[in-house]
Amino acid sequence: MKTIIDAMGGDFAPEAPVLGALQACQTYGQPITLVGKEDMIRAVLARKNITSLPQGLEIRNATEVVEICDNPSTVWRTKKDSSLTVGLNMLKNGEGDAFISAGSTGAILSGATLLIKRIPGIRRAAVAPVIPTGAGNAILIDAGANADCTPEYMMQFAFMGSFYAKQRFNIDAPRVGLLNIGTEPSKGNEQYKLVHQLLQEASDQGRINFIGNLEGSSAVEGQADVIVCDGFAGNVFLKTLEGTASFLMHELKNAFFTNLTTKLGAFFLKKHLNGLRKKMDPREVGGTALLGIQKPVIKAHGSSDAYAICSAVGQAIQFAESSLVTDIQQNIDSMTVPSNQAVQS
Repeated sequence: MKTIIDAMGGDFAPEAPVLGALQACQTYGQPITLVGKEDMIRAVLARKNITSLPQGLEIRNATEVVEICDNPSTVWRTKKDSSLTVGLNMLKNGEGDAFISAGSTGAILSGATLLIKRIPGIRRAAVAPVIPTGAGNAILIDAGANADCTPEYMMQFAFMGSFYAKQRFNIDAPRVGLLNIGTEPSKGNEQYKLVHQLLQEASDQGRINFIGNLEGSSAVEGQADVIVCDGFAGNVFLKTLEGTASFLMHELKNAFFTNLTTKLGAFFLKKHLNGLRKKMDPREVGGTALLGIQKPVIKAHGSSDAYAICSAVGQAIQFAESSLVTDIQQNIDSMTVPSNQAVQS
């Protein structure tokens, strides 16, 4: 399979995407196309004393760049020769099997929705990162693509997240929890109460393994494999989790390097501390899948370095080689809100 990488997206572009692509070619042995300003891409390679492209790596020139100030909903149309638009069109036309970008989330989502298009029957695509928990990992959906959601959107998020967890974690019946302010069915606003009702009915019919409402602390502990919420709550939860992890690692470092005794403790615990650091490092996952799109699109973190881009390629390969899109397509009827439910779409 071939992966397409937006070489101009992200805080450290083009260096991070280019060097990440080089790492990925060596790590996975799969062809990669870098899309972006060819002179800038080759300048990065030249700084690494690479005069000819390694086997499996190619460049597609694109003369424009999507900037942070651009309107995300229209930039794919106004900048038709941007690395983002060209890359998505390549995926659409079958010139690659997956697309990765560390650029604007809104622009990627808008472009993927309107160029690649959603799976028929899916109301909204969702951002679904893999997050660390006390029990291993979980899928968080939606993590920021849809701040305003109807109960139907959230019900579909739950199903897509469940299918993704089956593929990603190799489990038959992922536990799906609804992120809420309490565990009782009566908790939350009217939207969340209706989502709970819809998911409970689906669970009673054996269509999904819904375990009920889930408080934030329980989600972090790992009581669910899929954490469902609207994009507003999901993004706040995700950023809080990332910030807390960074804060804790910083405080642990300070604590272990206070004096000679604590430094000795750090020496003996080095292996375990490195394991903890790796588990909490978002670079290990590399990116976030956009679920509901007809072809694999991966949103890498804006601050991705080369290692993170390489990890995102691994995720893209896994996504492309899975049956996830087919699973969603074949189960659209299971995600349909009953006609007697008053739900705005």
